[in-house]
This record gives sequence, structure tokens and C-alpha cells, in this order.
Amino acid sequence: MKVSAHVYISGRVQGVFFRSQTQRKAHEHNITGWIKNLSDGRVEAVFEGEEKDVRILTDFCKLGPTGARVEKTEVILLKFTGEFDDFQIIW
Repeated sequence: MKVSAHVYISGRVQGVFFRSQTQRKAHEHNITGWIKNLSDGRVEAVFEGEEKDVRILTDFCKLGPTGARVEKTEVILLKFTGEFDDFQIIW
């Protein structure tokens, strides 16, 4: 079953390659959507794909890449929209 997840990640998550490592992982698991830094220091992302693959990405966000220190991850599951063709970093 395909699902969508809207994710907010707090902690030391900017300047530690969080977005690029998440994008790499998304490509490995055929996830579409986007990821961006927020002005308040958090990272925001939307993942769409097979439920098991979206879960892999949300689990990755709870740990983050080497150098990150994730303090909180908020995951909101939504209905799959199919609106994305790929996974992009939004600048």
C-alpha cells in the first residue's frame, strides 16, 4: 500500500548533510517528495511511496546521518497523492 508522510525533524539537523543523505536514501527506496531546511532550525520533509519504504525513511530521520543529533521527529501520515515524480531538496 502506498502512503504519504509529512515529517518535521528537530535538533542539530542543519549543516550536517541531513537533506542530502535523506535524498540518497529516498532514491535507494524509490521514495518521491521533498526535503527542506526551515528558518527555525528544523528540517521538513514529505515522503511518498510503499509503506515499508516510507517507514525506512522516517526511521532514518529519527536517527539522522553521522553528525546529526535528532531531538524530536514528528511524523504525520497522510493519504497518498502521487503528485511527485522524484525526490528533491528544496532550497
